[in-house]
Amino acid sequence: MHFRAKTTGVVLASSLTTIAGHCVRALSGETWTLSSAALNTTVPASFPSHAHLDLFKAGIQSIDVFFFFSHSPSYHGLNDFKLRWIADANWTYTSGPISDLLNEYESTWLVFDGLDTFAAVTFCDEFIASTDNQFRQYAFDISSSLRNCKGDPVLSINFGSAPNIVNAIAEDPKSEKWPIQLINEYPNRWFMRKEQSDFGWDWGPAFAPAGPWKPGHIVQFEETGNIHISSSPGIPFIEITNLKSSEVLTARPLDNITVSNGSIQGVTVLSGLRPEIWWPSGLGDQNLYNISIMVNDSHGQILGCVTKRTGFRTIFLNQRNITIEQLSQGVAPGANWHFEVNGKEFYAKGSNFIPPDAFWPRVSQAKMTRLFDAVVAGNQNILRIWSSGAYLPDFMYDLADERGILLWSEFQFSDAMYPVNDEFLENIAAEVVYNVRRVNHHPSLALWAGGNEIEILMLPLTFALDPTGFPKYLEEYEKLYISLILPLVYENTHSISYTPSSTTEGYIDVDISAPVPMTERYGNLEPGSYYGDTDYYEYNTKVSFDYWLYPVGRFANEFGFHSMPSLQTWQQAIDPEDLSFNSTVVMLRNHHYPPGGLSTDNFQNTALGMGEMTLGVERYYPIPAKSDPVANFSAWCHATQLFQADVYKSQIQFYRRGSGMPERQLGSLYWQLEDIWQAPTWAGIEYDGRWKVLHYVSRDIYQPIIVSPFWNYVSGDFEIYVTSDLWESANGTVKLTWFDLSGHPIAHNAGTPTSISFDVGAINTTKIYSANVKRLGLASVTDSILMLSLRADGRPPNAANLTAVFTHDNHFTPAFPKDLALVDPQLEVMYNDLTDKFVVEAKSGVSLYTWLDYPAGLVGYFEENAFVLHPGQKKEIGFITQENSTDSKWQQKVTVSSLWDQKVRD
Repeated sequence: MHFRAKTTGVVLASSLTTIAGHCVRALSGETWTLSSAALNTTVPASFPSHAHLDLFKAGIQSIDVFFFFSHSPSYHGLNDFKLRWIADANWTYTSGPISDLLNEYESTWLVFDGLDTFAAVTFCDEFIASTDNQFRQYAFDISSSLRNCKGDPVLSINFGSAPNIVNAIAEDPKSEKWPIQLINEYPNRWFMRKEQSDFGWDWGPAFAPAGPWKPGHIVQFEETGNIHISSSPGIPFIEITNLKSSEVLTARPLDNITVSNGSIQGVTVLSGLRPEIWWPSGLGDQNLYNISIMVNDSHGQILGCVTKRTGFRTIFLNQRNITIEQLSQGVAPGANWHFEVNGKEFYAKGSNFIPPDAFWPRVSQAKMTRLFDAVVAGNQNILRIWSSGAYLPDFMYDLADERGILLWSEFQFSDAMYPVNDEFLENIAAEVVYNVRRVNHHPSLALWAGGNEIEILMLPLTFALDPTGFPKYLEEYEKLYISLILPLVYENTHSISYTPSSTTEGYIDVDISAPVPMTERYGNLEPGSYYGDTDYYEYNTKVSFDYWLYPVGRFANEFGFHSMPSLQTWQQAIDPEDLSFNSTVVMLRNHHYPPGGLSTDNFQNTALGMGEMTLGVERYYPIPAKSDPVANFSAWCHATQLFQADVYKSQIQFYRRGSGMPERQLGSLYWQLEDIWQAPTWAGIEYDGRWKVLHYVSRDIYQPIIVSPFWNYVSGDFEIYVTSDLWESANGTVKLTWFDLSGHPIAHNAGTPTSISFDVGAINTTKIYSANVKRLGLASVTDSILMLSLRADGRPPNAANLTAVFTHDNHFTPAFPKDLALVDPQLEVMYNDLTDKFVVEAKSGVSLYTWLDYPAGLVGYFEENAFVLHPGQKKEIGFITQENSTDSKWQQKVTVSSLWDQKVRD
């Protein structure tokens, strides 16, 4: 075990709680106001906050309207367009007089954990500093200003309009121009170190907020210039405690410590320790430890004590060349691209995380706890923390540590080319070092990636438009993501891998001493070989289920299709008269495809995205035709979710099957986990936490052992595979039963075996059956369904010698859902007070996509949903309540429906 301790002149307020001779005063405890020349008034404010949030709280919805009792939410209607006046203005946060800053504290500092983004700070009418990076912590010495202040000082922070400032930077003749940049709404986002999606994205709004988005403090020390550390301090002491057992793993002094220029630093090896290992969810326990380090001065007085919670594990992104041993096992040539934890490769099952709100100050720990619980319940073990949102707050890494969710983390660059002038790179370097060090102790941290879709998208686009100038742009890319960021990551962490771009074909060579320390592959690919991870979107719904068109690679890090949120979620944000699939408000809240500028008349682009969802439903599912317009809108929303879920299911099954194919595919992360607001997006979980069909379906298909049908509807060829991500082989049986849609068994089981035994290898797949649908004994392909039921014995990872029983159910219809001869299943749902569960039964007919729905005011999920029931079958299903603001009778409002109800007129 290696440990590096370093204390520098930068004041980290969150780490100072046990340092002697200091006082930390939270700025949240002061009285704050918000003002602007555009507003021509002053309103109460909070800290941390954003201007939008304080204006909404005060009831201000437009530049000339002041409603004291308004409760209109920031996401209501078309506020994305109507509230641009807020982003176009400058906003000033001003404190009340700050009293009782005692004179005996000779050194006083202002510490800001996050200012968003272009800010000028004054204290006691004296200019202190300006900032231009949302992602950095800033510490300013205000000792002199405080001493010279007459009366109680006032702190003022003026935030400039980010859109106006970056436009001015872009107009500067010295600013670089590129052959192409991707604009969603506001332009020129690449000139700022601010959350890039604040300027709009194809799944979210463009509010471009400003304000003190993270906490701030006034920190005072007894001695001038930070903590005094003598040239001969006492010996630092370390204590490591197991949080679960309270056992002290070790308590000892540290050696190899040096003191220089006011800092203590060193690397020490703690030999002889045998900590319990931390594992991702599904692979073992999440063992956590507190590590405390105490620093004494030369007289034995405690200068400070810092405690961090951590876990012991190794995590490695393997991009090495395929070995001779792998070749002998049937793995195709090329290079690996998969994660290994504690020396063991595993199948990464997860999704992509976007900002959960346009305004981070209202992202609560309670809401994120519910979301991370849903991730674990969804059988996911990894999230890709997409750029460009924001670096996650510490409490979210804590949640991931506790729940065993690996976090593939990225630096905040996305779908753009960025400046590489010295000033910009210096700003980025400080951002990188701060954030790498800030989260380095978390065992959930799995990877640092340079940015999103730079290599796979921006470099090819730049080359296509300017092949002559491309060497210059490639050099700039390498200067930022390889020559600058890569060494900074490796200088500040010794356990985390780095890749320059989210989707990449990997590297050929790494030489840390070289000017460009990583040589990337850039399409230098050998035929028949596989390299890197894949990014795949196909909006031509004619081929959505053509699995032979899916990309074949080592890892799938992005793929998906958009859908509508539920009626209950729409009702949170839009008025009743707008609850229509193609209403103006619904269409303009759809940002796929984005306007590419500040136009509020985006019907041409948004109609394309709405049309893709519409065609997806019409090509494969019954078309809703309810007489009640709101019920019809709800049915259409649900239909788009059915299509979305089936598209993801098809791809996840394909990628997981790849674990046993020559590509040795070891990861599937779909786009995207959750929503930033109420609108059509790729999310599986809606803004308030309600699960779409997708999250239920992905939860099912992410189980450890699954049975999967693969159907080529063109040729009629049909195969069944069993796939396992266990670390040891498993064996069992799959039962195959053909029914007609009335629930009657098909004669002779259509010529298909009723049961097939299987053995499946570790992280592998095996084909158990193949046929051609045209040669099966089916009287009608539109009146047939194959039920698949798997039961297997296997040993879960890190389960000693214990074996477990794994089950999985799936189904296959030899026709698309819209063509099936559906029969009314006569569904019933009853709530059992004694068991606190819902009992669902199909009285007659096979129920496809059986869907339990709960009323508004409740957040949670059913233990199972979107399943198949055959006549006479009963399912008992519980509901996990995460938040409840309804009355105690909500269980009586739970409804059940199926594919049959989608086509039935009411």
